[in-house]
Amino acid sequence: MLPARLPKSAVPRTYRRIAPTHDGLAVLVEAQARRLGLDWFDAQDGETLLEVAVGTGLSFQHLLRANPNGWTEGVDLTPAMLRKARRRAEHAATDRYRLREGDAYALDYPDATFDGVLNSYMFDLLPVDDFVPVLREFKRVLRPGGRLVQVNMTPAAHWYQGGWEALYRLHPALLGGCRGVRTAPFLREAGFLNVRRRFVSQWTFPSEVVYGEKPAAGHVP
Repeated sequence: MLPARLPKSAVPRTYRRIAPTHDGLAVLVEAQARRLGLDWFDAQDGETLLEVAVGTGLSFQHLLRANPNGWTEGVDLTPAMLRKARRRAEHAATDRYRLREGDAYALDYPDATFDGVLNSYMFDLLPVDDFVPVLREFKRVLRPGGRLVQVNMTPAAHWYQGGWEALYRLHPALLGGCRGVRTAPFLREAGFLNVRRRFVSQWTFPSEVVYGEKPAAGHVP
């Protein structure tokens, strides 16, 4: 994996610039991976759910449709992205949600709050040394037996998918600071069980969908 080159302090500024055009590229190259992530997440009505790095709400809107009688939280570091997510959420047939600024490194929720955590295209910005601490923060806010689903940019599987990381090498901000990562081993290191991964490519853009579960109460390693 390439090193992260966009510092956390630069993320809000970078994504403020990206926000107006974000959805066009996301639909073009991320839609299939996002759909698979939502399928694996399998939101059920009546659950308490969290999306970290909600972005412009492309996945959040689907959570609201699937969970109209539960409660859905969404957090993001960038106010400009959250404004677009709020406009999108206003069209949902439920008001049982909240969108707010939040930091994945220190989620402002008690332990064991959520049945599921969804996280898309965020770990591909983070330094590798931060993967396990952030995953443990996700696990902290999950209830025993709760699940985590991630969608990330991932390293190319074939030569013709390599142009995206070439853009990153040229100038990280061209891809919003994202480069290919593989997070499944880090989920296992952070204590998640039943970890699985699938590679997805759309218009040569390589993504991974990764699933893991917090151990159930009484689980013995």
